[in-house]
Amino acid sequence: MNHEAVMIIAEDDEGHALLISKNLSRSGITNEMLHFRDGQEVLDFLYRTGPGPCRKSGVPYLMLLDVRMPKIDGVEFLRLMKQHPELCKIPVIMMTTTDDPREVEKCHHLGCGSYIVKPVNYDNFVDTIRRLGLFLLVAEVPRINGGM
Repeated sequence: MNHEAVMIIAEDDEGHALLISKNLSRSGITNEMLHFRDGQEVLDFLYRTGPGPCRKSGVPYLMLLDVRMPKIDGVEFLRLMKQHPELCKIPVIMMTTTDDPREVEKCHHLGCGSYIVKPVNYDNFVDTIRRLGLFLLVAEVPRINGGM
């Protein structure tokens, strides 16, 4: 992943978000990481609405998206994002504790690039994130140029 890409972590569980960012850093990811606690915060960021920070034109983004989030869940958020002509370019990796095949298929149908089941066991969770970090070191991320 190029060093300019900003990683968006959409995760309502503070502990999971911290584990994700720490272990991605440990695996060599030095990119800026932004944490959002619910789907509406991420939507406001990407669509440049609301009082918080907003995405910048010309910046590549990659998203780690929790399925179970307040306000707008990850599946609905993914559906909305992938309908947008520019935002649909952002690679999305779904992260959740469920491996329900219907949900996996739905997320892929809506446009997620990968679907990762977060292990319940701490050591397995850490190992999964470390492996994700190794994958992200070689992943390419497109720039998002257009405005709203």
